[in-house]
Amino acid sequence: MIIFFICITILILGYKFYSPFVEKQAGMDTTVDTPQKRFSEGVDYVAIHPVRAFLIQFLNIAGVGPIFGPILGALYGPVALVWIVLGNVLGGAVHDFFSGVMSIKEDGKSLPEIAGHYYNVVFKGFMLIFTAMLLFFVGVVFIMSPAGLLSNLDVFQDTFFANNTFWVLAILAYYFLATLLPIDKIITKFYPIFGALMIVMTVAIAVSLLINAPHLPVAGDFLAYFEADHAHDFLEPNPDGLPTWPLLFITITCGAISGFHSTQAPIIARCLTNEKYVRPVYYGAMMCEGIVGCVWALAGIAAFPEGYAGLKALLDQGGPGLVVNHVANSYLGVLGGIMAIIAVAVFPITSGDTAFRSLRLTVVDAFNIPQSLRNRLLLALPILTIAYFMTKLDFSLIWRYFAFSNMLLSTSVLWLATKYLFDRRAFHWIASVPAVIATGVTLSYIMTAAIGFNLSADLGKPIGAAVVVIGLVGLVFVHSKHKKLDVA
Repeated sequence: MIIFFICITILILGYKFYSPFVEKQAGMDTTVDTPQKRFSEGVDYVAIHPVRAFLIQFLNIAGVGPIFGPILGALYGPVALVWIVLGNVLGGAVHDFFSGVMSIKEDGKSLPEIAGHYYNVVFKGFMLIFTAMLLFFVGVVFIMSPAGLLSNLDVFQDTFFANNTFWVLAILAYYFLATLLPIDKIITKFYPIFGALMIVMTVAIAVSLLINAPHLPVAGDFLAYFEADHAHDFLEPNPDGLPTWPLLFITITCGAISGFHSTQAPIIARCLTNEKYVRPVYYGAMMCEGIVGCVWALAGIAAFPEGYAGLKALLDQGGPGLVVNHVANSYLGVLGGIMAIIAVAVFPITSGDTAFRSLRLTVVDAFNIPQSLRNRLLLALPILTIAYFMTKLDFSLIWRYFAFSNMLLSTSVLWLATKYLFDRRAFHWIASVPAVIATGVTLSYIMTAAIGFNLSADLGKPIGAAVVVIGLVGLVFVHSKHKKLDVA
């Protein structure tokens, strides 16, 4: 139990003491007009109270990612908690914060436009392709997963609502409306409520687990990794033979670090009324998502009397959605379980519609398309039609591509933040070191994954280590070169 509280404390202390230092490097200016004030048009550039902005950002980024990912990551044991906390404080929260900073500094523009400004047209094209690809995968995942959860609710069994296709079409219909409508018609009115609901439900699950869970991790679970005869276990495979490096870092992205979050940054950057709100909205929302990730990793580790075998059996039977169903019903009772499942279904839906909204904004920015209702309609129809046919694909395949795209985009954004800090002559190490590590993880994965080059898994660690070492040496060289130029 103490391990869980240590993890939550580190996340909170990271916001309290580390985030102000990160903010200082960003050069925020509370006296300038924000994009919302300069470009207000009643569709996307609409003023939002900072508390509402925080709740919307939190809800946008916290779909099923910080729930499903940590549940799957629990197969690796308590080290999943270590990755969530360290990844969040040193990587994910910094990534989200600078996503917001760069967007609000660049008129609320989307990632590809920002990449073109700080690098070149080639990097802009790269970011456009992978941003669009990730947003499609996210949107499809956030159609399939809530549809599966809702159709499997016990209360709907033996009724028309147990039909998965019905929920897919219903969610797509909602996405169509939410993508077209101005942000203040649905998102700013209802999403803060759903964000608050997610906080309440997460707290309820956490309290119930801490009181009743049969296998709460203890300090000895971590110390075993560093005992002389078990030190190698930290990077050894989980009981299924899956290597911790790099698979744990790809399995748990949301909660630790997620490129998807950067695609959501422009939505809120276009609505903030002062740059002083960037840190509490973006860094704060990511810290809260880390807490959500810790709670569900704890559920996967501790909630089953049979231990690992119980978790593995449920995952094999019905995936992480079935685990959510089991945990909610077992620890909150029937009514609480239904509320939790509905909540977990609502959260990905609210992230899915903003994923498609972000995709529309990305295309609009890239091709300078006027924001008329006709143009929004012409963009939304083909996007959602393609998404429908993608729901016919295997969920596990979509999830693998989503996970890889997620890590690749977060790596790219960290390098973008590094360039931003280099240009400011600020302390770039807060972004550049996580960028190097993320690059090592990404290349290790794509070289050894079945969806990549499918090389031997034994090559994953040396490839990652080599990339990290070369990257750090390169950073030192570039840093020294810039320092000499500054002196000259």
